This record gives sequence, structure tokens and C-alpha cells, in this order.
Amino acid sequence: MRRLIENRFGLLALVLVALGALYGVAFVSRPAPAAQVRPQAVKAPVESVTAVCPAPSGSRVSVVTPTREQENPEQQNPEQQNQGPGSATLSAIEGPGEKGGGKDDVIDRPGLLWQREIAPGGGPLVVDATGSMAAGLESAQTARETSGTQRGLAGVRCVEPGAESWFVGPGPAAAEMTLYLANPDAAPANVSFMVYSGEGPVLSERGNGVVVKPGQHRVIRLRDLAPSPLIMALQVSTRSGRVAAAVKAVLGEGRGVDWLPVAAAPATRVVVPGIPGTAGQRELYVATPGERDTVVRIKAVLEDGSYALKNKETIEVPAGSAASLDLSTGIGGQPAALVLESDVPIVAGLKITGTGTRQDVAFTAGAASVDLGSVVADGRAEGKQTSWLVLSAPFAAATVEVRLVPSKGAAPAPVEVKLPAARTKELRLAPPKGSKGGFSVVVRPMPGSGPVYGGRVLDEGAKDGQLVTAQPLAMARTWALVPPTVDLPGAVLP
Repeated sequence: MRRLIENRFGLLALVLVALGALYGVAFVSRPAPAAQVRPQAVKAPVESVTAVCPAPSGSRVSVVTPTREQENPEQQNPEQQNQGPGSATLSAIEGPGEKGGGKDDVIDRPGLLWQREIAPGGGPLVVDATGSMAAGLESAQTARETSGTQRGLAGVRCVEPGAESWFVGPGPAAAEMTLYLANPDAAPANVSFMVYSGEGPVLSERGNGVVVKPGQHRVIRLRDLAPSPLIMALQVSTRSGRVAAAVKAVLGEGRGVDWLPVAAAPATRVVVPGIPGTAGQRELYVATPGERDTVVRIKAVLEDGSYALKNKETIEVPAGSAASLDLSTGIGGQPAALVLESDVPIVAGLKITGTGTRQDVAFTAGAASVDLGSVVADGRAEGKQTSWLVLSAPFAAATVEVRLVPSKGAAPAPVEVKLPAARTKELRLAPPKGSKGGFSVVVRPMPGSGPVYGGRVLDEGAKDGQLVTAQPLAMARTWALVPPTVDLPGAVLP
């Protein structure tokens, strides 16, 4: 033993044996490791909303915040009702050289549909909502003209400022396309543009752009930026700050007018909902912003099923360009949605042309499913005007509750609508007798429902031709997913 200790290698072996014994005892006696739970995002009520109505001059502006009971009657927890202080303020955004002086309007009661005809002149309106007026707030502007180049119904959902927006439709060579930019924030927005045409990119995001100062707006003719495209996809993005962007299309005397809705961001599967069951031309627009050509597969979701259209099963779209396809003989006269699939991300939209000797147009675009519900601020059933709700369940059976909130009078009982898988239904919206004025629409998927897509269509019969406008359903601004907090230095350090 003494020799072993005196031998340094033997001593090292004894130390290793002792350490191994201690480690073994510690390993056997240690407590079981605690299960690691990954933090999840938390769903929190929206407490602040800002939306911009881009050009309300001569239009009817509608603003509504449904009460929690209107949005979800099953939720009875008083702490989660639309209670407590809150307000929505409507104020003008002035452009360079414009002078304000108008009085702000304030709405402080959820469940009240506020509507007003805005006099000609003036710039955009910004709707700032906080507290009980924020969660679920929706606003829209709708204009009606019976003569001239602006003849038609032209409506648009008032848009939130953001860092990126996509629009798909006719190009400046086919229509007078006007881009409206507004900055309701306190920081300047550095805005750039990218245009994709049938021939490829015609406007690079480098070397062009504008700065929209806080509290100001800009109006830009797209013909001045890219005059040649017959069809286009427009990307509006900011290098810094946020901007509210909207695009208006005027096709000319007797050819129609409307706003392009904001399209869903590029994705490999895009659903274009809210196509009405009226006659008239249906023209599909698809753009591929990336660097690879693609073949887009097309399926129509109709009242009697979902299937590829004969001889129109696909459309080829070269890299960095846009393409169009006439689907009038496939979906004309039928309420529908389109499901587009591609191996590379795409953006898509569709032009709806009304009937008659003088035509009007409407536009819909790729949209998300309304899993958290949806609110449409402007619905009408006045004179010859009719509102329709076009709902589709492309992938699984769905059930939704549709509730109307009239501006005056008692609200009708909600209607439950069942949608079989791969089917589309069209509902005529009309408030009960005695209710006057317009109404808003609240769509709420029921528990267990599959994904639902849809749109609201407003049309009006006229002797010289149908007037029409459309609005894809958007996710209600009711809840926000708050990301989980993490205890990492990188969360606060550059």
C-alpha cells in the first residue's frame, strides 16, 4: 500500500476511484430533473387601435366596436366585457400646405354604429381607439357616384399603419391607379415601392421612395412611377416607421371604380374569398415576387363542391412578374372562393365586373381565415342597395354565427350558418322591418369550426348598369398574441 501511495500513478488511480464513487452516489441519490415547460404566447385583449380612412371626401364613413356580448354571447365573465373607460377619436390628417381646424368626433360607447356622410374636400381620417372602444373596432369608407369617371360604388376598409402592404390588380396602363399614404404616428416613415408587371419587375425598391412626415399624407399617381404595366403587384414597404397604404383604381368613363383591398403576404397557398354569385367578368391576378418561375394550381370552392376548372386548372407565372387569367366561364354567376397553391410564394387578387351597358368593378384579394371572428363596419339595405355575405369553408366543415348591429332600432336574432367542407354559401343581409339606416356585421366561428374565409359584397341595381363593391373579411382586431418573456441578456442587449 505504501508503495502504491508513493507511486504517483497509483495515487492518481486512487483519486479517480474515490471521485467515481462519490459521483455514483450523487447520481443515484439526485432528485429527478424538473420538466422544462416552454413559455407560450398569451392571448390578450387589444387595448389600442389606429386605422386610417384614406380618402373619405364625399363618402360615408362607418365606425363600430361590437360589445363583447355581440361578439361572443357565451362569454359572461364581467371582467372580460367591454367595460371601463374608452373612446374612439376621428381626426383629420393634413397634407403639406393644408390647414386643419375641423372638430374631432369622439365615440365612447361600444355597440353603437357611428355613420356620417363626409363633405367633399379634406384629407384622410385617422381613427384612434383606446380601452373599451379598441377591441374589435372596425371602420370603412364607401362612396357612391352615378355619373362621370367615378361612377360606381367604391369602398375600402380603413387600414392600420404597418411596415409592408401588398396590392394586386390592373396596372397604370389599364387604369388610373392612385396610391394614398398616411402617417398617423409620431415618427417619420421612409417608404419604398416595388412593382411587378407581366414583363417582370419595372420598379426597384432601390433608388425610389418618399418620406411621409408624422401626421401627414401623400397622394402618388402610380403612372408617374411605372407607366407601362397592364397588370401589377405593388409592394409598399418602409425602411423605418409605419405607413397606412391604400390604392384606388379608376378604369374610366363607364368602366368602373373601386379600391384594391390589401392582399395577404406572399405564401405558397392563398385563398381569394368573397366572390359574389352575380354575372359578369371575373379576372384573376397572380404575382410571383421571388426568383423562381412557378405553375399555380387553381381550385374553385363553389356551392356544390370544390374542383379544378376545366382548361383553367393552372396558370404559369414567371419569376418576378404578374399574370392574369379570365375565369368568367368557370365561376361567373356563382358565389365562390379560389384556392391557389404554388411551390413558391405568390400574391393574388381578383377583379369582379358588374353587368349592364355601363360597368362597375370591385376587387377582392388573398385573405386569412377569420379564426378570431370578423367585423364589417358598413352594410346596407337601402333602396335598391343589397348587402351579401359570401362564406367559404375550403378545407373542413365550419359553423359560424352571423349577427347584425343596426345603426337604429333593435338588432335581429343572430343566424347560425353551417358550411359543409369544400363549399361556399351566399347570404343576403337585411335588418328586420323597423330598423333604419345601415348596419354592421359580426361573423363569429363557433367552437370546433374549420377555417372560414369570406367577404361582404354591396351592389345596387341601376338602369344603365349594376354598381358593386366588395370587401374581404379580415381578422377582427379583438385579441393580440403577446410573445413570452425570456430571461436572456440578448433580449435587452444589442
